[in-house]
Amino acid sequence: MEENKRLLYLEAMDIDIWAPKVNLMVPTANQAIQEEKPPVNSESEAWQKLQEEVANCKACDLHKTRTQTVFGVGNLNADWLLIGEAPGQNEDLQGEPFVGKAGQLLNEMLRAINLSREHVYIANILKCRPPNNRDPKPEEVEACSGFLQRQIDLIKPKIILAVGRIAAQQLLKTNEPIGKLRGKVHFLDAIPVIVIYHPAYLLRSLLEKRKAWQDLQLALKIFHKL
Repeated sequence: MEENKRLLYLEAMDIDIWAPKVNLMVPTANQAIQEEKPPVNSESEAWQKLQEEVANCKACDLHKTRTQTVFGVGNLNADWLLIGEAPGQNEDLQGEPFVGKAGQLLNEMLRAINLSREHVYIANILKCRPPNNRDPKPEEVEACSGFLQRQIDLIKPKIILAVGRIAAQQLLKTNEPIGKLRGKVHFLDAIPVIVIYHPAYLLRSLLEKRKAWQDLQLALKIFHKL
């Protein structure tokens, strides 16, 4: 990506062009992203079976109010896995995670580090929208946990970004606030996990965008050490 384009993405995040940078080279698209390859037949069948199970799931009451399930989207061979909380109204209608204004900001955040939605994989803790976008209930998280774990097992990501407080707390099995979870390296089954603020929160709290950029830099730093 040309430098002037990258700076435009940083500007969209309210990051000044003189923002401090980690002492490492930001990878080009060819360096940072592994070549997309279709999964072998067994993996393709596993993905198809898993997606069908999610679409037909009635393990909790959320199936009664959903428009459709939101399985996930992106590169099935991705090095980067982003995990959010649950679908919102737009996601429930479109069947894709992180759309609308929050999704647009997430796209800009990814582009700022030379990534895109097509080269990462994006999923949620829950595959169905909780009514009125309320927090997930423990039994709902438990009902969906197997689906997410199978996605992780199939993708085999090198790094995970936990997007938002609830996703971070559920993945890391903690009640710590996001302010104490971000800025550190956590692990999920030996996979490094970096906690970042949810784009919807950043849209309401513009001053926190600087911290979001710091968290993305930390993720890049850890990724290059893998």
